[in-house]
Order: sequence, then structure tokens, then C-alpha cells
Amino acid sequence: MPTIFLTHPDSARRLYYGAEAEAGLAALGTLRRNPHDRPLTPDELVVAAADSDVVVSDRQTPGPAELFDRMPRLVAFVRCAVDVRNVDVAAASRNGILATQASPGFATAVAEWIVGAMIALARGTATYAAAYHAGVPPAPRIGREIRGSVVGIIGYGTIARRLARLLAPFEARILVYDPYVPIAPVGVEPAELPTLLAEADFVVPLAVATAETENLIGGAALLRMKPTAFLVNASRGNLVDEAALEAALDAGRIAGAAMDVGRAADQMPSPHLAARPDVLATPHIGGLTPGAIAHQALETVRQVAAVLKGTAPPGALNADAAHRLARLGNGGPG
Repeated sequence: MPTIFLTHPDSARRLYYGAEAEAGLAALGTLRRNPHDRPLTPDELVVAAADSDVVVSDRQTPGPAELFDRMPRLVAFVRCAVDVRNVDVAAASRNGILATQASPGFATAVAEWIVGAMIALARGTATYAAAYHAGVPPAPRIGREIRGSVVGIIGYGTIARRLARLLAPFEARILVYDPYVPIAPVGVEPAELPTLLAEADFVVPLAVATAETENLIGGAALLRMKPTAFLVNASRGNLVDEAALEAALDAGRIAGAAMDVGRAADQMPSPHLAARPDVLATPHIGGLTPGAIAHQALETVRQVAAVLKGTAPPGALNADAAHRLARLGNGGPG
């Protein structure tokens, strides 16, 4: 029987993997689990998964070169997330190990979070709720409708497209900037980044986190925004220069921000920004819904099933270099 190691800590396994997917892995072979309620270090994973043919990894467990160099039995490193920036795919390839990623089944969940955050910012919902929770009835203030507002979306991938469709009934004007994706002007307007920043009432960065997009929303971008505009980040903390954002909020150069991500551990919002009254923060839960979690978790089960047959599944990042797959395709592990 092949051996499969699931890296999710106990609490994360319940939230981010689920019983159905776990049972699916157990049906495929001998399933071993992370014995700690925290992410494993590479050294710990090497020891814990030494006899494993497949590692199914949560997003916090890295796949560095030292891991792949020290696991001669490992055939595949299956990531239960889209983000593989902490997986050394080149090192996996050098060792003949398959690396995979999951597809973004969280697009609807994250897009809905963004719409909810926009409404909460525009109407002051969180501020009112906090005041009432503190026993201080708040003073009403004028809010803003999404109808007639300008929403600027930076990056036009899966989440951005879903967000644009969700916003259509709100009758907002939607500007989109993405230098790498053709933007068909159906319900959205292509715009250059300076124009988008200057005209948007809500700036929503949804670009892929790369070296090029590091601190994309920095001091210069924030200076272009209207003082009545809001920043809404549900993509990656790397896209926003937090020092510049804090300075802009302090100076009243923008009206506020919402963030589901940041530069704290596991892409959580940074506590010092999350504590501000002009910031609406949630702990990286934009994609934490049953449908979104099941999509990626069950996808990893299908990927493992393919790997155990000696084939590269959809989501494979280095199929051409994964020569260890032949061990399983030729009759089993070992």
C-alpha cells in the first residue's frame, strides 16, 4: 500500500481540508497525519514523512530544496493551495519529484467577501457595530452607494472576473487594469493604472504576487487615489506597502481600507493595521467557505489518485521532470 502524509495541523485539517477529503486520501493508501497542531518544519517533515510516497501539503508548510534532497522515497509533493511560492519546484524537478498546485475554487467566496467589504466600508458598518458593542450609540453619518461608484480592479484573473460579474447588478462603473490579459470591454472598461487610481472610489488589487507586483500599491499609487476612496485587498499582502498605507491613512489621503490579507504570518493582516478604526480586517477568511475548501481538498485527492497510477494530474507543475512517477506506474511504491 502506498503511504500518504497530510501536513495540515489538526485545527487546520478540520477547517481547510475536511472529513470527506481526508477519507478520500485514506481510501487510497496508508494515511499519516501531522502529529502537531502547528506547521511542521522541513526537518520535522523529513522525519515524519520518511516512508511516504506522497506529501499533501497545506499552504503554510514549505517545500524547500533541503526537503526534496533528503526524501529519496517521495514521488509527489501535492499542494492544497494555489500559492506555491514557498515550494522550490526546480529542486523537486532535480530530484524527479512531481510538484502540483490546486486550482482557484475560492473565486466566488473571495469576490463575495470583497463586495461585502465594499458595502461595509461605504456605509460604516464595522464602525457602528464596534461603537454599539462598546455600549456607545454611534452618531449616524452619510454613506455611499455602490451604484454610480467607480470600482478599479487591478489584475483580471479568475477572482477579478467573478467580482465584475457580481458588481454588474449594482450599476457601478468598473475599470480594469491588467497589462498581460486582454480585457474585452463587456461590462468593464480597460484603463491604465494611473487613470484607474485617480478615478476609482474603491481600488481592488487582485494581481498575482510576483517580484513585479511587490508593493504595487505604494506611496505613489496611494497619492493618486482620491481622499474619499477606499483600498480593498483580498489578494496578497505583498501587493501593498504597509508603511505607505499607514502614512496615507494617518494623513487622511484615503478614506479607509479593508484587508483579508497582509504581511503577518500565513498572509494574515498585520495587527497594527488591523487595529485601526479606519481599517476593516478579517483573518484571511475570504476563501473559507465549505464549497471553496472542498474544491481544493477534493482536487488534491484526485491528484493523489492519479499520482498513484503513475500519471501526472491536472495541476502538475513539472510533469516532464517527475521521473519518480514511473515507480508507481510500474507496479507500486518502493
